[in-house]
Amino acid sequence: MIEIASDHLTAAINPFGAELSSLKDIAGRELMTDADPAFWTGRAPLLFPIVGRLMDDKYQLDGRQYPLSQHGFARRQPFALIEQAANRAVFRLADNDQTRTVYPFAFTLDAAFTLTGATLSMDVTVTSTGDRDMPASFGFHPAFAWPLPGGGTKSGHRIVFTEDEGDLSAITLGGWMDDKPWPSPLDGRTLHLADALFERDALVWNPVNSRALRYEGQGVALDIAFPGTPALGIWTKPGARYVCIEPWHGVADPHGFTGEIWDKPGILRFAPGEARTFSMQVTLAD
Repeated sequence: MIEIASDHLTAAINPFGAELSSLKDIAGRELMTDADPAFWTGRAPLLFPIVGRLMDDKYQLDGRQYPLSQHGFARRQPFALIEQAANRAVFRLADNDQTRTVYPFAFTLDAAFTLTGATLSMDVTVTSTGDRDMPASFGFHPAFAWPLPGGGTKSGHRIVFTEDEGDLSAITLGGWMDDKPWPSPLDGRTLHLADALFERDALVWNPVNSRALRYEGQGVALDIAFPGTPALGIWTKPGARYVCIEPWHGVADPHGFTGEIWDKPGILRFAPGEARTFSMQVTLAD
């Protein structure tokens, strides 16, 4: 683990997947998932070069099929540590023989983690380093403690959006996007967290109007900002002690999708040499 710290927070990042594995307050209280293997051992995987699941776990490119598992391969690749300071660490994944068998494109994926006071900033830059256009999506997938430390029971937690939100673009149990919207579970701008919300799967807003929200219990709150991602997933497994708050640029395939990867919802086209940065900030509220 690579550890960084500020005067309010400490964080630990696993170079395997460049995965945020721990975020603690000054008292040493854990704000992330307990990663109970009875539910899910993930902590905060980076989703690249796709978000969500492909139909039959394959995509079409120029008339050829390529296998690619849910959320892509970045979360299962070792990243190199390319920069480290007391409050900052930067990791890099570049294309390699293994990635090119399922994704025939040259790229770098730089993941920067910076602690400034009570804020953790995560900035991930995707760069096309090849000589042809590259299709890609990106998403964050951090799992926060539910309940939060000192925050009372799970039933006392809620997520409050900054803007009014519409119906859900729900994910089915098979992992694909539904073909019709679901009614919003919000009470105004508030989602009152309960296991029953997730019995089918994740809650997905695509698009999401908010670019920030507050996740709060009865004593601790996290302000979470995601300025450049147009979709948001919220997910857990009923009974688990975490809730994932996931800003995405991209979503799972629509059920029955058979088009080329260029037509997959949320896919971006990167020109040779083009770079885009995706950001998420987590602030321990006063």
